[in-house]
Amino acid sequence: MRKIAVIGGRETVMGFRALGLDTFDAADAKEAGSCLKSLTKDEEYAIIYIEEKLAAGISSEISKFKDSPATAIITIPGREGSDGSSMEALRAAVERAVGRNILGD
Repeated sequence: MRKIAVIGGRETVMGFRALGLDTFDAADAKEAGSCLKSLTKDEEYAIIYIEEKLAAGISSEISKFKDSPATAIITIPGREGSDGSSMEALRAAVERAVGRNILGD
């Protein structure tokens, strides 16, 4: 069975760890990028959640997986709240899948 991972700041991943997900602390985008490369190497993870502020710094690496059936990379708000990029990424994914924006503005 494939796993679910969460990459983010220590405070962000703490709750996910309590739920039993594999969590990886990353202080900055560089650490998050290294972690992402490691986690996607052998397709052990079906879903990888990445905190928005870290994902912004590694968007080119994340975009490699946007059409991948093997691993879904999903951005999530951090402890500080959302900057809106997670919803925009979801909206774009739904539009690619369905052919139009069904989520509204």
